[in-house]
Amino acid sequence: MSATASQSTVLDEARTTTERVARTFALACRLLPPVVRDDVYLLYLVFRLLDDAVDEGEAGAERRVTAVEAWAQKRPAEVTREVEILGKLASRHPIPRDAFTDFCAGMRSDLAGERYRTEADVDRYCYRVAGTVGVVMASILGMRDPVRARPAAAALGMAMQRTNILRDIDEDLAAGRVYLAQETLDRLGGPQPGARRDLLRDQIARAEALYEQGRAGIPELMRGRRAVAAAAGMYREILRQIEREGYGSRPGRAVVSKPRKVVAAARQALRIQ
Repeated sequence: MSATASQSTVLDEARTTTERVARTFALACRLLPPVVRDDVYLLYLVFRLLDDAVDEGEAGAERRVTAVEAWAQKRPAEVTREVEILGKLASRHPIPRDAFTDFCAGMRSDLAGERYRTEADVDRYCYRVAGTVGVVMASILGMRDPVRARPAAAALGMAMQRTNILRDIDEDLAAGRVYLAQETLDRLGGPQPGARRDLLRDQIARAEALYEQGRAGIPELMRGRRAVAAAAGMYREILRQIEREGYGSRPGRAVVSKPRKVVAAARQALRIQ
């Protein structure tokens, strides 16, 4: 198989994976300029492959995390699929390797089944597994002022991760996982259905503060501003859906309909120049 054919196969996998497991993100990707869209798909594939390997307890998960960690620290690294893709992306973009070091630390937290005592612990975890994604995405899109844009990109990723945690509470509980701060559970109750209104109100407010911080940095991006705003709008709508459904009065994942997603995306994208 030629190198070009191999690259095409990986890109096809990246597009298909995004469409299959990240439908909200895939909708936003359609607004990205073509010059960076494929590289965003490839970057997402790297994060997804590692995250799935860890979540599903694959035998080689720790080895693959170690390889990316070594690549990020410019040490000799096993050339896994993730490392190979990252090497090619780094030849085209100023990939912030420290963000990948932090992401791998988040993967190790998941491998260890770590629990979180304080909200600061949850924030650190959200930065590692999702704030880092925002930072790397911003690097690919380009930043006018990295000093302003990078913290905002991290905050937006953290907001989305906190949203995912709230959306997936019951699914995580069924798998024996809790991504909420024990001190907050002790104070506000939950996370069982019907007993988490106060908890969800508190957690939604924390996520909203991060969305506001993240949105303030979108104008600092050189490309893809409307795509990022659309993604933020669609993810934020999950919080509205949780509210509409009574703050977890019944078990199950909060699902936003596609028409509602499109409206939320358009509303936010049109506010960005």
